[in-house]
Amino acid sequence: MRKVIPCALMLLLFFLTLASVLPQEHKPHMGRDSVMQMGKDTVMKMDHDMDMRMHKTAGSMEGSPEPFQPASGTSWLPKSSPSFGYMSQVAGWMLMFHGNIFLRYNSQDVTNKGSRGASKYDAPDWFMAMTERSLGKGNKLKFSLMMSLDPLLVGGNGYPLLFQSGETYEDRPLVDRQHPHDFFSELSAEYTYSFSRHFALNAYLAYPGEPAIGPVAFMHRPSAQNDPDSPIGHHWQDATHITFGVATLGLRLFSLKIEGSVFSGREPNENRYNFDKPEFDSYSGRISFNPTDDFSFQTSYAFIKGPESLHPEENIHRTTASVLHSTKLLSGGFINSAIIWGFNYLGSDDKEHSVTLESDLDIKKFAFYGRYEWIEKSAEELELLNFESKRLFPVNAVTLGVNYLLLQFEKTGIRFGIQGSLFTTVRALEYLYGKSPLSLEVYFRAAPGIMNM
Repeated sequence: MRKVIPCALMLLLFFLTLASVLPQEHKPHMGRDSVMQMGKDTVMKMDHDMDMRMHKTAGSMEGSPEPFQPASGTSWLPKSSPSFGYMSQVAGWMLMFHGNIFLRYNSQDVTNKGSRGASKYDAPDWFMAMTERSLGKGNKLKFSLMMSLDPLLVGGNGYPLLFQSGETYEDRPLVDRQHPHDFFSELSAEYTYSFSRHFALNAYLAYPGEPAIGPVAFMHRPSAQNDPDSPIGHHWQDATHITFGVATLGLRLFSLKIEGSVFSGREPNENRYNFDKPEFDSYSGRISFNPTDDFSFQTSYAFIKGPESLHPEENIHRTTASVLHSTKLLSGGFINSAIIWGFNYLGSDDKEHSVTLESDLDIKKFAFYGRYEWIEKSAEELELLNFESKRLFPVNAVTLGVNYLLLQFEKTGIRFGIQGSLFTTVRALEYLYGKSPLSLEVYFRAAPGIMNM
């Protein structure tokens, strides 16, 4: 607690400083006399022309003519999805900064029904910088850097989260805890060549980065932006978003994209500050389709070699499918939703499904959000020593939350929120988890405001 609050406040100060010092795109000021002389129609035409020039300059970062909104790695959001961040242009390069930090108190199993709960003050966070420019007709280059102070503000053993599993701490599996993300979460370069508006090739290299697997990673989904927690199906759906060694090739035809990746299958090690050895021993393929501005579909398959360091002999065949939806309300707010299915196949006797439904309503100063998950987890993953290791247990989790915009400085919003989660599973596990354990969280959230309202 003593180190979390000062460090989190320093990161917040960084957000506010960046928002105030970055040069912003502005329309030229027009005096009252000039406006009166030109007339309403002329002014509206100038505003439209100025907006069009800004959108064309921004390329795929905002206001893109392409049928998608770029997201984590090479994944797609619906084109109508809100875009958050600070944007500027310097010497022909479009610059963008985005991030998210929660300063919170988290209590899992707040009524102490079982023995698996815990509480903690922490500050899960991430921040990202991107730069992009045109290299001539049809050529575009983008660099991305994503970092997280989770190793410092969350700690090596992560944060409490009932029924969560995946990765290790001190050579033991993390159970009922979400692991911290690496200090360097993405360092990537992406090149796109457009033969026409509807036909393009792209190449993506990252160390670390995200291969073509699954939906947009949870921290980049607008439907999950206000929830401090990772989904408990993270390692069934989008856990490969930090992979040390990724190479992806993609082909886009109109609103359809086909991609293939080779990458390192091993998950990040316990040293969250280093760069893990790249292996390029795994592969994946993904098809993305945006039929309208409001929808984005994807399906993917991956062979992941030995992701868990404690079980390097276990390979995973992962299949996912998802639908993301975004729409702007007449009142100026947004509704963003996601339906995600993930399936891990480890062998004929180990087939594990997961489903996530989540939605977020942002209207005026309020945000209302929720998430439902159903997932199958094995006795081994939950460290249930009294059961056969491959036995599967269904878990249900429902989360509801609300937050309110307290203040906005420049383009940075500070929100106060509260959320609760209810978990259910089979009666055989009540001796550990209790019956329907409840978790509560109270938090402040700092993040850049919206760019494309």
